[in-house]
Amino acid sequence: MDSSSSSLDDLVHSVGLYVPRPLILHGYIFPFLILYGVWGWAWVAVYGWEEYFEAGLITLAGIGCLQILTCLFCHWSVHVRCLFTCRRENDPRVATVAKVVPTPNNGSPELVKVHKTLISKDSKEKSIWFIFQKTKYIWDSEEKKQFVGLQFPIDHQLRTYTEWRGYQEDTDLAAAEGRYGKNELQMDVPEFMDLFRERATAPFFVFQVFCVGLWCLDEYWYYSLFTLFMLVIFECTLVQQQLRNMSEIRKMGAKPYMIQVYRNKRWRSIMTDQLVPGDVVSVGRSQNDNLVPCDLLLLRGPCVVDESMLTGESVPQMKESLEAVELDRELDLATDAKLHVLFGGTKVVQHTPPSKTVTGLRAPDNGCVCYVLRTNFNTAQGKLLRTILYGVSRVTANNLETFAFILFLLIFAIAAASYVWIKGTEDPNRNRYKLFLECTLILTSVVPPELPIELSLAVNTSLLSLSKLFVYCTEPFRIPFAGKIDVCCFDKTGTLTSDDLVVEGVAGLDGTSKVVPVGEAPLETIQVVASCHSLVQLEDGLVGDPQEKATLAAIDWTVTKGEAVVPRKGKAPGMKIFHRFHFSSQLKRMSVITGFTQPGSADVMYLATVKGAPETLRPMFSSLPPNYDNVYLELSRRGARVLALGRKELGRLSHAEVRETTREALECKLTFAGFIIISCPLKRDSKEVIKEVLQSSHGVVMITGDNSLTACHVAKELKFTHKKATLVLQNYNQDQWGWESIDQTIKMEVIPTNEIKDMKNGFFRTYDFCITGEGLTWLKRQHPKFFKDILPHVRVFARVAPKQKEFVITAYKSLGYTTLMCGDGTNDVGALKHAHCGVAILSNAPDRPPQRKKRSDDPNNGMTPGMSEKLESARKLARKVEKQKAQTPPASSRQSKMTPQQEQITKAQAQLQKLLQELEEENNPVVKLGDASIAAPFTSKLSSIQCVCHIIKQGRCTLVTTLQMFKILALNALILAYSQSVLYLDGIKFSDYQATLQGLLLAACFLFISRSKPLKVLSKERPLPNIFNVYTIMTVLLQFAVHFTCLWFLVNQANEWSPPKEKFVDLEKEFEPSLLNSTVYVISMTLQISTFAINYRGHPFMESLLENKALLYSLLGSGSVVLALAVGIVPEFAQQFEIVDFPPEYRIILVKVLVADFTLSLIADRVCLFLFGEGRLPSELRKIA
Repeated sequence: MDSSSSSLDDLVHSVGLYVPRPLILHGYIFPFLILYGVWGWAWVAVYGWEEYFEAGLITLAGIGCLQILTCLFCHWSVHVRCLFTCRRENDPRVATVAKVVPTPNNGSPELVKVHKTLISKDSKEKSIWFIFQKTKYIWDSEEKKQFVGLQFPIDHQLRTYTEWRGYQEDTDLAAAEGRYGKNELQMDVPEFMDLFRERATAPFFVFQVFCVGLWCLDEYWYYSLFTLFMLVIFECTLVQQQLRNMSEIRKMGAKPYMIQVYRNKRWRSIMTDQLVPGDVVSVGRSQNDNLVPCDLLLLRGPCVVDESMLTGESVPQMKESLEAVELDRELDLATDAKLHVLFGGTKVVQHTPPSKTVTGLRAPDNGCVCYVLRTNFNTAQGKLLRTILYGVSRVTANNLETFAFILFLLIFAIAAASYVWIKGTEDPNRNRYKLFLECTLILTSVVPPELPIELSLAVNTSLLSLSKLFVYCTEPFRIPFAGKIDVCCFDKTGTLTSDDLVVEGVAGLDGTSKVVPVGEAPLETIQVVASCHSLVQLEDGLVGDPQEKATLAAIDWTVTKGEAVVPRKGKAPGMKIFHRFHFSSQLKRMSVITGFTQPGSADVMYLATVKGAPETLRPMFSSLPPNYDNVYLELSRRGARVLALGRKELGRLSHAEVRETTREALECKLTFAGFIIISCPLKRDSKEVIKEVLQSSHGVVMITGDNSLTACHVAKELKFTHKKATLVLQNYNQDQWGWESIDQTIKMEVIPTNEIKDMKNGFFRTYDFCITGEGLTWLKRQHPKFFKDILPHVRVFARVAPKQKEFVITAYKSLGYTTLMCGDGTNDVGALKHAHCGVAILSNAPDRPPQRKKRSDDPNNGMTPGMSEKLESARKLARKVEKQKAQTPPASSRQSKMTPQQEQITKAQAQLQKLLQELEEENNPVVKLGDASIAAPFTSKLSSIQCVCHIIKQGRCTLVTTLQMFKILALNALILAYSQSVLYLDGIKFSDYQATLQGLLLAACFLFISRSKPLKVLSKERPLPNIFNVYTIMTVLLQFAVHFTCLWFLVNQANEWSPPKEKFVDLEKEFEPSLLNSTVYVISMTLQISTFAINYRGHPFMESLLENKALLYSLLGSGSVVLALAVGIVPEFAQQFEIVDFPPEYRIILVKVLVADFTLSLIADRVCLFLFGEGRLPSELRKIA
């Protein structure tokens, strides 16, 4: 059965099964044996090897290159390797290898070995499996007839877990170990040679080696071998860096330690790497930095866990055991994980041993009893490590577009090469071998060898800049997406509003919205506030939800270590918390069983206390006070968070009755105890950030779990909504829905009948919209088309569940919008994962960076000291080469030995390229666990949403840098194609010294372009989202037309001023300075300088040319050198450059043409920029005042 039919899971898209062919039948051997035979026969027997000696060797070289290329393609592409070396096999029992293709952004396809092992010693049945990216997949021969991910025991009935007593038999344990493997999080760090082999066979390295080979054939022996040596050194340094990174990641894996496990009916100590799913273990407070070894389900004894390593959330989480939970349901990790699961890699801060009064397993070390759910790379920590290991491909912006762009340039190169071949063969005496070599050199000149470094430099510079702003990124390929964002979505609580909450007081007790200070509230209300929370007292203080801390501080009560709450002053009796039914975003409420002893009595009076959303608790009250709805709605409209409080006397209960009481029995027939009013002030920079995001042409949307009135109030304050009224989708009764304004003065049908014809201009233009979670479900079910129409106009989504947040993001994506989601990494995980750019901010972190920032006018701002030193040495190198010119004699173009001065220049050029590579290495910081959140590709270590602006700025800067690099590369490639073809046939060539200096200038300019920094403020203009657009194509073609015309005109002028030459130029003779050579050198240098100066974008996305000092000085320096050569100010200087002395009238023509070329190119680019150069925000998202 073929298993590649459909996507298997989130990681694997398809699996194809194969059997390798014998070596002789491989596609890169057998067909070529036939080809070599045909070639030998044709060369010797048909044409004659003496007459066609050169043609025969060229054909042999062509077949050899084709064979090497075929071998390399098998190495580069798993798909090609399967095609050439394997045959397809549908039977998994016969297949020996599997081609595994992952889902997008999850690494690259691999060919993995298919293993076959006996299921158990007694059975003859074999298990067929393979391991891909540390994850095991097993053949399901019964139901699905395809490979399925290893199934862990995560969906049983809760009762099954509580009654399980670990592995009783060694055979069961051995079977589990065989199935699940060891609990290891070990990274395999490859050997140096393996990594070097991988880099040395990369397409661009092979291409560079091929170019070196061509130069050798062209008699540049010394230079070619030196270049090859430098290439190998570069790759070795990069491999060293990669090994350092890998050893950093390896340190993240958990180290094994001893743990108590219940096997064979007794507790015993084993190492944590021996654990398998199904084991019952004892976990206590983490000692010596020992972390939770794998994902565990808490069976007995509660504990408090620090999950900051995974979620970045610094507030420790309370975990409850299954002891007091309804056991007749299945475990659902989506809802139960937050409360009952200890994740691998987290830290137990405090634990309470299981109660002695209840029967059940108790460990000798008094730890909490847990069930092992998932081990090794299948745990939450393992998945994060997998993302860091495999998900991060060093992808530059738009790989497919890059390839298409190179093909576009190749068309011109092929035309130029064809011209050289056709014109060259007109001379019967011309060496065909040399001509063929020249044609090949033209084709290779289209792809500059530094292209991959240039493109990844732009992304890596942004990565480094972001990490300096405390923003960490696990998926660098998302950075260019940030430059194309259309919609920015924000969570409200903890993201836009602060966690420093203010408790205003209690309202609703007398049926009015008058707020009474908490201190004046009746005892009944105080008791509910004091007991209904999830706060825990640890050695280092009180931990838990900041909102609950604020309410407890407001009533001036405190929590003790023994789960009791007592007033700091006053006569009220202390209360003990016996059982909690925790708050969940689905249920929107929390309830607690508490008790207190009345003065003069020993009996405990039990009490149920409940708090939650007013609309959720409404049906649970036995009687409602007058104006219940009006009071909470009025308070909500003011932007306050309103929680309803309820209580119920339970009287005297036994321990068993307390344990067995269900949530449903508590949450009914409650007595109303008031509304507690908490105001959430906005974070101090929320207004500025949202203002900047709105002004920079982005749509903004709020997606929150809070109620619609509070959300709309915050939206109005932050200018999310700006029209005359905001309509909320309301449910009047069973299936009667309609729009209602916040002040309830406007009421309309869901789809206004009178507006249908002109919906866009009328209805959508007049109002802002807010949709609740219920309304969202109803709208997408009843009116899916209208939902798609209204989605871009909705500004607030309120009372939405985490799954619905995810749906909103995917709905925007389905309409073609590029989305950013910013939230705290707990209940926003799905939305953060699905957005193009998910930004997790840590809600309890400081909102300002800890140390003082560097001054922005520091030229090395944003660089480490080592990097600025390297940049400085790059600048010194460029200056050193300039100084050496005085001692360098004229060089011949075909010499195989170099003078010492030329050697120095070559070394200087190589050193500059080495610096470029080192800077790229340093720009690739390793993201560590704790820096990254499992929630999102971007994680900010600060609680401010300022990081959204930083990410968009860096995204735009990267996008624009990439775009301008492509424009410059395209123009250089087109000019090169012309000069190497037409001018080559005219006998024009440069000396080694001239060519080296030109290459040095090119490398330096590219280095300084990629280091451009974004501006401090986001601009209203948006960058163009991709390479292929009217502006880029038009400006490249128009600028090329100007350069081509000037070049052609000057070549004709130079020919007129020069003595007549013979019809067929001798291309073999040594370099001699001439009027034509000198003219072409001067204009080609000018073209290069003007290409950089004109196509550097600068404002409004990044530093202007005047602010990018390094680039400015290098262009000004080169420009003044060229002008000095053209004008002939210093004749000795021109002689060193092997430039002839121009006649005075010709000099005037030359300078005029140079100025005209620069001016016309600048005008052409600016006109195109004005007409086509601005990206646009989709009209539905634009802010209409």
